[in-house]
Amino acid sequence: MTIPARLKAFFTLSPFKVGCLVTLAAVLLFASFGQQKPEILQTLDNRLTDTMFRYRGTVTPSQPIVIVDIDEKSLRSIGQWPWPRQIVAKMVHNLGAGGAKVVGLDIVFAESDRTSPKNFIEEMQQLLPTQLPQETLNELKASEALDHDLALGKALAATPSVLGYVFQTQNDGLKNQADIPFPSATTRLVPSTTRYEDISLRRAYRAITNVISVAQGESEGFFNVFPDSAGTVRKVPLFMMLDGVPYPSLALEVARIGLGEQEATIHISRQDKTRGRDILGIELGASFIPTDEQGQITINFRGPGQTYPYLSAAEILAGTNLERVRGKYVLVGTSAAGLLDLRATPFSNIYPGVEVHATIIDNILSHDPFVYDIFTEIGITYALLLIGGLGLSALLAYATPLAGGLGGLLLFLAALTGNYFFFFSQNQLLGLSYPLLTVLAIFLMVTLFNYFFEGQKKRFISSAFGHYVSPQIVHQLLEHPEKLSLQGEEKNLTVLFSDIRGFTSISEKMTSEELGHFMNEYLTAMSHLIFEHKGTVDKFIGDAIMAIWGAPIEDSDHAANCVRAAFRMMAQLDTLQTDWQKRGLPDVAIRIGINTGVMSVGNFGSDQRFDYTVMGDNVNLASRLEGANKTYGTSIAISEYTKTALGEGFYCRLLDLVRVKGKEIPVRIYEPLCEGEPEPELKKETELFAAALHHYANREFQEAAEIILALNNAHPTPLYALYLDRLSHFAANPPPEDWDGAFTFTTK
Repeated sequence: MTIPARLKAFFTLSPFKVGCLVTLAAVLLFASFGQQKPEILQTLDNRLTDTMFRYRGTVTPSQPIVIVDIDEKSLRSIGQWPWPRQIVAKMVHNLGAGGAKVVGLDIVFAESDRTSPKNFIEEMQQLLPTQLPQETLNELKASEALDHDLALGKALAATPSVLGYVFQTQNDGLKNQADIPFPSATTRLVPSTTRYEDISLRRAYRAITNVISVAQGESEGFFNVFPDSAGTVRKVPLFMMLDGVPYPSLALEVARIGLGEQEATIHISRQDKTRGRDILGIELGASFIPTDEQGQITINFRGPGQTYPYLSAAEILAGTNLERVRGKYVLVGTSAAGLLDLRATPFSNIYPGVEVHATIIDNILSHDPFVYDIFTEIGITYALLLIGGLGLSALLAYATPLAGGLGGLLLFLAALTGNYFFFFSQNQLLGLSYPLLTVLAIFLMVTLFNYFFEGQKKRFISSAFGHYVSPQIVHQLLEHPEKLSLQGEEKNLTVLFSDIRGFTSISEKMTSEELGHFMNEYLTAMSHLIFEHKGTVDKFIGDAIMAIWGAPIEDSDHAANCVRAAFRMMAQLDTLQTDWQKRGLPDVAIRIGINTGVMSVGNFGSDQRFDYTVMGDNVNLASRLEGANKTYGTSIAISEYTKTALGEGFYCRLLDLVRVKGKEIPVRIYEPLCEGEPEPELKKETELFAAALHHYANREFQEAAEIILALNNAHPTPLYALYLDRLSHFAANPPPEDWDGAFTFTTK
């Protein structure tokens, strides 16, 4: 092959090359993403993660966390929210008295309580007959009993507690420099040389804090959550930046105080980036909490809402079930729909916001938040693209469609299963939507290529060769092209030869155009009958047809199907004769020879040209039997081997014991008369002829002659005339003593 020819062959598309090109394109496209994944892929990855959460199901929390719920029952019992602060103070006091380890409030008290009695002293004094001194009024206003905010602040100060507040991230023009949170944690940066303004925490514009009278708890923490583009909460920041200072979240502060730690350390990447220095994680004492580059924890949700134990706020206010908060991390929040603190999570679209913070505390205490490593994902993606993509391409190109489809499905399922067991179950997130989409693209592209291009080639082969060989052979060669070899195999088959009697004289009476049309019409009709009965047209030899049964398609009833086809060919010839007579064409008769036996079948010929055919002595015998019909005046002759293969389903007449040219062993030949039981007259005639042949074989020529003469007088046939001539000859010239009853053919 020359160099240009090699290049042409290399660049000629094939299914495997199409798969390789799709894989290469996918690799190059993925490389162009860098470390910033397109949003649509992130969305698909999130949906796969949600599915794995739901497949995993609910995990029972192991940490001592309880949620005090301002639920519908509490609102019905106490009244609408917001409650007067002395009620909240009583609840906090009861939690402290119950032995709560730490109380976190997923609530912000941003304005003074307008229901405090101190707000109504001036109005009440006007109703009194005697005016109180101003000093007394000031003392009353400062009294805890008349100031609900002070009552709540005092209760919080007496209890290990963390107040919540919220950050406003957008510039709304309402910033007040005095509104600054005061968490009690000491925050360090590692490395210590990093400037606060350089780290890539989420930025806040202002804080909506608790009023000073209330803000008397041990610490404060923000409770902002930031859903993704689909509105689902997956990550929550543990720190946010306000005016160049990092502030901890409510969940982080509750966990820190519960653990008895004073310090929180933010670990920073040493790599400078345009957007700032990435966060590696947060350290609380001996615990390290991995986060994303913005200091957000990826939440390992335990289940749907109500996974954690809930206590109604009404019960706490009534002083019941307080033993259930002893030594527990207690979060106060709401699940009431009207208070609008419901979120969407991988488990549910209606999930109490307070339970999000409970889950974060659980993750911190259990050391099992999810971790996302972009470099692990990149490595796994490249491996799946190259190994999986090329492997699937080869499978789709060189295996059967079923195997290719199953291979693609198994690769898909293996990637999902491996992701679940080796990563998700180990609290590591891995986005596989891109390689899975690539697998799907390879499957579709290679399948479409096979359909439009390879399928077109197969259709061309089928259309072209279908005119010369049977559809079964075409189908088999398309499915198994390896059978296009010069190697044959030994099989028990049935072969048929048919020929038009006196074809030379018939052809002399036609023009070449008429002869061509006549032969096409005849051969087409006979071929269809052969195909209908599971036969294969081996070849046309002028006016002769050679056909085989039992190959290339297996047929356990090949002898019977062959004889049935022969009967139909004779019947079809009668139908054709009627039309030919109307067109002035001569009468046509055909002869058929059939034999069954072991013969070599396969593709025989040269390297450049070969035919699917059969070879062997049993093939030659069928050809001799076709010619023998001329001697016996019959149309169909079969061997004793075919008759044995037919069984009892066909009725046959014994014709003779013959020794064909080139053979020493004689063979009984028969004429098949019908399938099933014959008419009584035909059966009687056949049995009489069989009796005559018995006499003939035993040299009882006189007895044989009497029977055959009677049969010939009743139904004259060339067969009876043949035997009468033989018997007359033997009467004058008896055969030798070693005569075995066989007639020897001296011509083919």
